[in-house]
Amino acid sequence: QLQLVESGGGLVQPGGSLRLSCATSEFTVGYSSIGWFRQAPGKEREGVSSISRGGGTNYADSVKGRFTISRDDAKNTVYLQMSSLKPEDAAVYYCAASRRGFVGLPPLQSGPYAYWGQGTQVTVSS
Repeated sequence: QLQLVESGGGLVQPGGSLRLSCATSEFTVGYSSIGWFRQAPGKEREGVSSISRGGGTNYADSVKGRFTISRDDAKNTVYLQMSSLKPEDAAVYYCAASRRGFVGLPPLQSGPYAYWGQGTQVTVSS
């Protein structure tokens, strides 16, 4: 089972920013598609953003213009920069990896992603 480790969560005020990291020492993130997902209490898990092997990116409508996904191949880490945070962004954020290649944008559905981290909590509150 490949291991992913998320970090960077915490408490932030509305309008603030956080950067989440997703790291692994077990495979090369640049050879995989990586997705960020979130799940709030009582809600279904939803896809937030993803990045493909080739660097293509995909965003949920709810975060477009506020979140940015990026990858640092030297550090074997994928980041999710979150800005202009809203209370509705509060959730446990998970990163996930797929070794599959995809045609078009990397998916925001969880099904194609076989490997998951344990999650990091993001709380947005004044």
